[in-house]
Amino acid sequence: MKERITNLMALCVLVSFGVTAQIQTPAPSPAGSVSSTVGLTEISIDYFRPGVKGREIFGTGDQFLEQYGEIWRTGANAGTIINFSTDVKIAGQDVKAGKYQIVSIPGADEWQVMFHTEMIGGNMNNYKEENVAAKATVATMKLGNSVERMTFQISDISEDNTSANIHFSWDDVAFKVPVSVDFDETVMKDIAAKTQVQPGNYVQAANYYLATGKDLEQALDWMNLYLAIEGNANQFWNVHTKARILAAMGNKKEAIATAEDSLEKAKNNENGDFGYIKRNEDLIAEVKKK
Repeated sequence: MKERITNLMALCVLVSFGVTAQIQTPAPSPAGSVSSTVGLTEISIDYFRPGVKGREIFGTGDQFLEQYGEIWRTGANAGTIINFSTDVKIAGQDVKAGKYQIVSIPGADEWQVMFHTEMIGGNMNNYKEENVAAKATVATMKLGNSVERMTFQISDISEDNTSANIHFSWDDVAFKVPVSVDFDETVMKDIAAKTQVQPGNYVQAANYYLATGKDLEQALDWMNLYLAIEGNANQFWNVHTKARILAAMGNKKEAIATAEDSLEKAKNNENGDFGYIKRNEDLIAEVKKK
């Protein structure tokens, strides 16, 4: 009896070891992710990356892996999930902050790309048109070289940081879906709240107004408020910002005088000018040409 119990215990140990000690092997379609900040919006994409592996990928007929005109999860395994930390516009359509599954319908010259509110994984039977937050029709681009592993990027971030593209490529096909963000209202609320408790925020507010071409009189008022605080007028870098605001307002005489003040203070700074000698000289020359 004792021997039977001992053998049973040994068998249980072996079975338990067999369940937990599994061999790890590389996934056929490895996980991938990409993220970027556009404006104040965090955009992240998590997906699984199938490979070409010598196959015909997009087309019509039994030899192709993904058929034109048929809905596709746009990736392997559980599909592709995109997350926006704030509200955005996708191809001009308002989309709330949150997670969406990217679903698509491939075509020879253009694709339909949908952003589905429900995470349906690979079961396209659960796709519902009423759960589509945005749909974009985008032209395809033929690539000169084949991309072995399906890839998503967040590309073409604009100079003013208000737009970018969701960029897909696999095999010899690529497409881009435009995304735009609006951070102005958030920044304006921040300015209103924080300049009252931290005078240093006047500088940030003035710089923002200058960069975006907003009310320059207000920007100048903020810079004057900051520079009027004891000791701040010696900060030649901020005096230079005031000169730039005056120049943008078309006030040439005061802009030159302010830039000269910043230049003199930069020259006399024992810790260096941080490049502001040249910046002021360039600004003075630019204003005089106008």
